[in-house]
Amino acid sequence: MEFVRKGPTTAVVDGHAGMAMVIAKKSMEYAIDCAKKYGLGMVAVRNSSHFGMAGYYSALAAEAGMIGFCGTNARPAIAPTFSTQNKLGTNPMAFAMPSDEAFPFSFDCATSVAQRGKIELYGRLGKDVPPGWVIDIEGKTRTDTQGILADLLKSRAALAPLGGIGEEGSGYKGYGFATVVELLSCALQQGYFLSQLTGFAPDGSKQEPRIGHFFLAINIECFTELDLFKKRVGEVLRELRAARKAPGHDRIYTAGEKEYYTMLEREKTGIAINAALRKMMLKVREDYKLSQWEFPFSE
Repeated sequence: MEFVRKGPTTAVVDGHAGMAMVIAKKSMEYAIDCAKKYGLGMVAVRNSSHFGMAGYYSALAAEAGMIGFCGTNARPAIAPTFSTQNKLGTNPMAFAMPSDEAFPFSFDCATSVAQRGKIELYGRLGKDVPPGWVIDIEGKTRTDTQGILADLLKSRAALAPLGGIGEEGSGYKGYGFATVVELLSCALQQGYFLSQLTGFAPDGSKQEPRIGHFFLAINIECFTELDLFKKRVGEVLRELRAARKAPGHDRIYTAGEKEYYTMLEREKTGIAINAALRKMMLKVREDYKLSQWEFPFSE
């Protein structure tokens, strides 16, 4: 990780394709430090790799009493509206704000209808994906999970943007959001973009994907007292959850609430790992001779 350019409230970082989770955490922490002094801090990263869960980094800002926003581009997966070629990554963006409740408002989502990881989960469960998630080279929806996973790498299948295929379901909005994330992830730091992120050079040889990220922290105290902000955020969230329920539903959630209660439950009961994932973990341990790592299962 190397600073290419620094300003009072901003920085550009060259990740040198290092461990992105370390680079991302340090970048958000730098943005938070800048925001403490000047009200706002933003860091743009280039030449990085997959940084894991975007919401983790925006939550760091919320824990520091700030508003956090971050995003990243990724290997091509989403087809632009009216295209069948995967050009944009799933390009997640995440926002977090502290509240007076036990958990912050925390919104983290891909800009595609579903991300590759969710399709991989369907594959491990032996299920077809729902119609409308993926299109083929003729623009028709596909549901064959294993074939989709293979063809995404060959540019013979593509994910639909948020809103779905075409304009009828407002797919152009997801396409637009994905493009915003792409621009913030490459233009500020002059990083790689779109088809440059496939992981292959023009001659077909493998190369590092050189992904870009951005991190923004906003100091709430520069606008209002932190406790007043938290109270107002809490009031908004509670009123949303108190809205009239749709038939067949007895509860409304706000962003970050389900994850908070799931975390509490997992702390008590642990994390369930299905048979397919256990098999994959055991194979990785065997392939890389990691016998020092023990799992509480044998098959």
